[in-house]
Amino acid sequence: MAFSYKRIIVKIGSNVLTKENGLPDYSRIQHLVEQLVYLKKKGIELIVVSSGAVASGRSLLPSVKEAKHAVAIRQVLSSIGQVKLINTYSQLFNEHEMLCAQVLVTKEDFRDRVHYLNMKNCFHSLLQNDVIPIVNENDVISVTELMFTDNDELAGLIASMLNANALIILSNIDGIYNGDPKLPDTHIIEKVKQNEYNFSAIIKAEKSTFGRGGMITKASIAGKVAKLGIAVHIANGKRDNVLKDLLFEDLVHTHFLPEKHKSERKKWIAHAEGAASGTVQLNTGAKEVLTSGKVSSLLPIGITAVSGEFKKGDVIKILDEHQQTIGWGIAQYGADKARERMGVKNQKPLVHYDYLYSVY
Repeated sequence: MAFSYKRIIVKIGSNVLTKENGLPDYSRIQHLVEQLVYLKKKGIELIVVSSGAVASGRSLLPSVKEAKHAVAIRQVLSSIGQVKLINTYSQLFNEHEMLCAQVLVTKEDFRDRVHYLNMKNCFHSLLQNDVIPIVNENDVISVTELMFTDNDELAGLIASMLNANALIILSNIDGIYNGDPKLPDTHIIEKVKQNEYNFSAIIKAEKSTFGRGGMITKASIAGKVAKLGIAVHIANGKRDNVLKDLLFEDLVHTHFLPEKHKSERKKWIAHAEGAASGTVQLNTGAKEVLTSGKVSSLLPIGITAVSGEFKKGDVIKILDEHQQTIGWGIAQYGADKARERMGVKNQKPLVHYDYLYSVY
């Protein structure tokens, strides 16, 4: 294969698995499973993040109207549909004498470090036993404020957690276009390097038909994951043999090139923004140091404000003078000491470089 990946996260979107009428497309699921089996037989470790539970539920309970009480109805459709979806995957993989497992997660599982490590160990055990994890958000217990942006965000978190070589996001379009896809001169952006494009200016802001997110979300997640050292591919899952052609570099799609590999700890911090217990604000000089690309810790002398009551070991958010996010880190001491040492020279770093993630 052209791309020599050993571990891949494959995210399959709702629009890939769903027909125009909103019901599951079982022939498409079967075709994708056949491709996944092919990759598995090539020795590639696979983790599948699959949407489709709500669509499966809709096929079983067509009388339910989703307009009213959206969260409650989503929970109903997901709870009955998830059973059908995982059974579909199980039967299809069984035909090839392969096992899959259901893994349902919530955003809270990633915010808590203990939950995070337990979940990581579960994934590793499944992979060691040659089982393919099929992952989805646990919509049955998730409510709006605690939900992932969509399964793209979930797939990015899992790719970071498991040190995947690549994340493949399958949508219903060929990739990210450099303008309006309906215009004749528009084309797919095939390779993306760090901060090369302002995607919010390029991509038309619209959501997918059946999913919660859109292409702007995908581009944002892809950029974040690539920054952590993981390649990201956005491709059209409705195309036959999309996975095979992609890995043999015989497919027009969007490829986010990976940057320098980050440590496992930094990968968790990068996705732990929702777990922040407080914030610190920096002056211009401190920001320049932290965003220079050099090995630098966050020293109290550059801090101008401290908010929240964080403790040693908590995640804190780091802002510049204009309240723009610089990054996140794990505090080496609490908020009270941080306030005492704020602006003072020769003090212990509030955040050591090894526990600091910068968005720059």
